[in-house]
Amino acid sequence: MHSFLQRSLELHLAIQPKFIPSVGVCGRELGRGERSRVYDLATRRPPSTAEAAEAGAALAGQRLLCTQRPNHVWSYDFVADRTHDGRPFRILNILDEYTRECLASVVARRIRSQDVLLILADLFLSRGIPTHIRSDNGPEFIASKLRHWLNVLQVAPLYIEPGSPWENGYCESFNGKMRDQLLNGELFYTLKEAQIIIERWRVHYNTVRPHSRLGGQPPAPETIQLAG
Repeated sequence: MHSFLQRSLELHLAIQPKFIPSVGVCGRELGRGERSRVYDLATRRPPSTAEAAEAGAALAGQRLLCTQRPNHVWSYDFVADRTHDGRPFRILNILDEYTRECLASVVARRIRSQDVLLILADLFLSRGIPTHIRSDNGPEFIASKLRHWLNVLQVAPLYIEPGSPWENGYCESFNGKMRDQLLNGELFYTLKEAQIIIERWRVHYNTVRPHSRLGGQPPAPETIQLAG
């Protein structure tokens, strides 16, 4: 396991200050005073349900925040499907709302809140830390330890109004495309087959498929470097 993921898992399970990374939003190195504040946050108990609800209410006015730059607002949501034997699996799609790029499509039989934390930790390391992350109020996204971990990393969650999936419009649109263009036409015999085919589709979506809102360009077009 990568050292960053290892620290993230230990933070998730133990909330010990020595495992807090010293890097802030979008890779900015934290100063001594900022690290002290992060350590202080890490040693506090996770917020209670009532405190979490109060914090969510305070953010209600921000939940419709529009993205302004890469790594400003990410969003994530689940899609459900089944393999040929009828066993269900889930897909966690994570998008950058500004670039429209799908950063990850994680396929597994079960994805719990601790899995979401580790998936995000891996992406934060490779792509930088977003300012906000938008989601519905599913239990995987509102778990107290996940919220506390995001708070330590200065990532502000944007929870949509219950029963208002259009408030997470980028993810809803992407999930609909995945359903119409891939899942409805594929029969997956194994979970591994689903993981491979869905990942290939995600890469094609990012690097080849044209997007009208991006002037007919894909979110992350492939580049060809000529030798010599």
